Amino acid sequence: MAGPVWLAQDPSHVLSELSISFWLPTVVLTAALAIKLPSIVKMWRDPLLRAVGGLLLFACAVFVFAAPSTIAWTNRVTGVPNISAPWVYSLLTTLCASWLLLIIAWRNGLTDRAHRTRSATRWVVSVYAGVIVALWVLFACADAPVERLRDLDTYYANTPFMREQILLYLTAHTVASTVTARLVWNWIRTDGLDAWLRWGLRLLGVGFATNLFFAASKLTAVVARWSGHDLDWLSTNVAPSAACVAATLVAVGFIVPHAGQYLQERWRVRRRHRRLRPLYTLMRTATGGHEPLTLRAPAELRLIRRETFIRDGLLQLSRHLDEELRGRSHAAALALGFEPGRAQALAAAVTILDAAAGQRSAEGAPGAAEESAAEPDTTYLLREIEAVSEALRRPDDIKAVRARAAAPAESVSAHD
Repeated sequence: MAGPVWLAQDPSHVLSELSISFWLPTVVLTAALAIKLPSIVKMWRDPLLRAVGGLLLFACAVFVFAAPSTIAWTNRVTGVPNISAPWVYSLLTTLCASWLLLIIAWRNGLTDRAHRTRSATRWVVSVYAGVIVALWVLFACADAPVERLRDLDTYYANTPFMREQILLYLTAHTVASTVTARLVWNWIRTDGLDAWLRWGLRLLGVGFATNLFFAASKLTAVVARWSGHDLDWLSTNVAPSAACVAATLVAVGFIVPHAGQYLQERWRVRRRHRRLRPLYTLMRTATGGHEPLTLRAPAELRLIRRETFIRDGLLQLSRHLDEELRGRSHAAALALGFEPGRAQALAAAVTILDAAAGQRSAEGAPGAAEESAAEPDTTYLLREIEAVSEALRRPDDIKAVRARAAAPAESVSAHD
């Protein structure tokens, strides 16, 4: 996901272009943090959410302080050449620890194996805190007077203490990347995962695995320097690209489940609202009312209001429902070859249309309405309003069922 990329004394326009490549993953990581932040604040006691928040926060910090302009600014403000090296290495090491803490929280959950969880957490914090302390001690002992903004890792690859510092942060990064990537890929195969979560895990797995390209490129370039060879391009070109790609994939991996589930739910709500329109229109015609309209109301509230209006309208029509007609229509729909669920919805649609017509007749001629001989059962109508509304979209089917239900009983039996 992240590693410092040290920019040499290049022209300012080159520095600016390389800075842009660092800010792009920073923007994506910040977006992921912003999406997760409300849940993190609301459920702060959840160690998994805390681990996610820490991971995204430190990932943002790594890219902010590893950006060329920030590196130069930090060195200039402190007056210490290359002090950005241990600072960014420390942020990266903290980020690696957050990966492992995320894995621990994810693997053990909130209550399972609590003792082992606390023990593993303390072990990770202790080891990586020790690595950070060692990074600063090694930098203090090293002699690195020449500021290197791009090729520090390879330039000082043979310098005492700087050599150990570079090797230490790369080792810590490699271990964390390997463990995290392996466990995430194992979880992808877990049964029962939501599709969006599975895609998010795939992106996380690829992102964490891509971190290994960063570490491998850096280590190869450093080892080449030890043997007198020059493979600096791996450290200055390949490693930065791998870091940016890995960070972006990890950030998107956290965004995809949240955004996908959110969009899926919005689509479900809007689709149900649209599918209820035929029944809503019929209830408007039958009752003369309409659902409250608020242009700025969220989709969920508009759906609730439409459902409420439809159910209220059905209750108003209930005294006009003809249970005998519904029974005949249901039998007719089954005889016409409709599957049971569809047949029940069509029978309900025929009954509601008849009740709406009966109510209009009653309003035109008071006292003319006839009550159904059987007590009307509104349970199905109130529960399956979407299925009934969808049935109303098929007037030809309703017409066929109505005609079959109106046929003499002998005729129906003869065709069965």
